[in-house]
Order: sequence, then structure tokens, then C-alpha cells
Amino acid sequence: MTLVAFDFDGTLSDSEMTVLLGEQCGVAGDMETITERAMNDEIEYAESLRQRCGLLEGLSQEKAEAAFDQVVLREDANTVIDELNEAGVHTAILTGGFERGVERALEKAGVSVDSIVANRLPMEDGELTGEVEGPLIEGTKDDALEDLAGTVGVDMDDTVAVGDGANDLPMLEVAGLSVGFDPKPAVEPSCDTVVLSMSELQGVLEAESVLQP
Repeated sequence: MTLVAFDFDGTLSDSEMTVLLGEQCGVAGDMETITERAMNDEIEYAESLRQRCGLLEGLSQEKAEAAFDQVVLREDANTVIDELNEAGVHTAILTGGFERGVERALEKAGVSVDSIVANRLPMEDGELTGEVEGPLIEGTKDDALEDLAGTVGVDMDDTVAVGDGANDLPMLEVAGLSVGFDPKPAVEPSCDTVVLSMSELQGVLEAESVLQP
């Protein structure tokens, strides 16, 4: 068996969940600035995530759900996931983004993955608290990938990681095959190969015999 682990924001989706949430409370510009600094490895990811979520304090559940409704998969992402599932590959999403947005996008696309490791935005009295919870705040994606590989019985040499930003570097560095999806400049040197579309990714997976051509 092979395990393919995807980042979500910027990889499987061109949506940025924190920015969509920020648009609902008028702080999208601040969100985007913090996100770019984190993805370019200028500030630590955990700190950037806490800063962005702090800006969301008081956002209503209704507006948060409206933001998650806008999260969609990138063109052809559903095809790649479907083919991996049909091939018996264990598919996973490892994201510092939020479970609800990932689940909503998968539902709309009519696809599923085997594992989702993501963060959560707690609410009190129908509003976001400004805090964030989950395994991928301080935790890193290399540990998440290694734990998942151990759980499903896949050797690390048989893992594939696909990502674009600095917080993807840990999993890209330990995976058997690291694929940069239009990666940030600080990330590209750690990638075995780079793709710019899901159709290109499908070609790489076929060339590496993860999928049958």
C-alpha cells in the first residue's frame, strides 16, 4: 500500500480558509499578510495561526459557516483523489486549516479521503473565541505523516507528500516522494518534483507507479 498526504489550502484547494473567514469580519487583508509571511517562512507557523485566529474573535457561527461554504477543491483534485482511492492508496489531508472547511469542500466535490488531520475553531455562545485547537498548531506534519504511516502500516519510503508552503516542509522532507504544488521559493529546494496543476500531479503519480497510466 502507498500513502499520499496532501496539504489543503494552496494545494488541494486554492481557497485560504482564514482569509475567507477574515472577509466575514473585515480583516481579510491582515489575514493575508500574516499568511504570506508564514508560508514564506518569515514567522513561525504556530504563531501566525494564533495571530490570524485571534482576529476572528466574536465572528458568529452563521458567518463562519458562510465562509466554509466558499471552500472548494481545485480543478481536477476530485479526479486525482478518486483515482487514488480506486487504486487502494491511503489518501490523507494534513492541514493547519480547519476540519469544517475541508469536510465541506469534500462533500461538495462528492469525494472522500481516508484520513483528515486538521485544526478546529472553538465556539462559545455561537461565536468564535479567537482561539484554535488541534494537532497541527505546535505539532508538525512530519510527525503527523509518520504517525499515520505507522497506523496504516506503510513504510515511509512508500509515502508521498504534496504541499506548497513552509509548514509543509517537515512532511516534504521525510516523505518517500515530495511533490511541490506551485511551491513557495523557500519550499521548492526540498521538493523532488514540482507541479502546477492537478493534471500534472496525476502524471507524476502515474510515472512513479502510484497510479496506473
